[in-house]
Amino acid sequence: MGRKTYSLSAVAIAATATLSFSSADGAEAFAQDSEAEAKAALAQPAFEAEDSVEIVPQATVFVSEEVVQPLPGDGEPTETATSEISAGTLSELVSQIPAEDRMGEEMTCLAGAVYFESRGEPLAGQLAVARVVINRAEDNRFPASYCGVVYQRAQFSFVKNGRMPRISTHTEAWQRARAIARIAHDGMWDSPAGDAVFFHANYVRPKWSYRKQRLAQIDTHIFYR
Repeated sequence: MGRKTYSLSAVAIAATATLSFSSADGAEAFAQDSEAEAKAALAQPAFEAEDSVEIVPQATVFVSEEVVQPLPGDGEPTETATSEISAGTLSELVSQIPAEDRMGEEMTCLAGAVYFESRGEPLAGQLAVARVVINRAEDNRFPASYCGVVYQRAQFSFVKNGRMPRISTHTEAWQRARAIARIAHDGMWDSPAGDAVFFHANYVRPKWSYRKQRLAQIDTHIFYR
């Protein structure tokens, strides 16, 4: 486009200069030179409007919320967990949950709570403990993540100095805890504890329990809302 404008200007300048000469010979000579220059200029490649592409920078888009890429083991229920597994009992469902090569931090915190708080309980009791952690994470009175709930000060007795004890990861108890955590996280089985956010062992009676709504007792744990 720039070259094309320049070429047309050269023709105009040549025409104007031709009229300004008083000598016919001089005018003729100048006109011949100017005509040659104009032809040379017109012979240069020119980009027509339809042959050019204008690059326009896209407007910057600002995202008001944090964008987080899900880690393996976290996020939405897997297709296998929701569409391919069918079981008649919780025990059967646990046996069908595929072992995960790697668990994200959040799922590890959830499974850790199940393991340390209820690995000696029946599966229904373990599922209820997992539901308490999940329910708390969804309740604005508590931290908004599984790890935040588990590590909240003075809430779970197995947490010492803000740390979770070492887990025997090669045991069946841990594998069951991982499966229960996945089942609870994906909402694959209903728990008698429902929307409980508190629980305690049946051999103690904390003062706060008198002010809460009792929902269920599963083996040695009593659950409240």
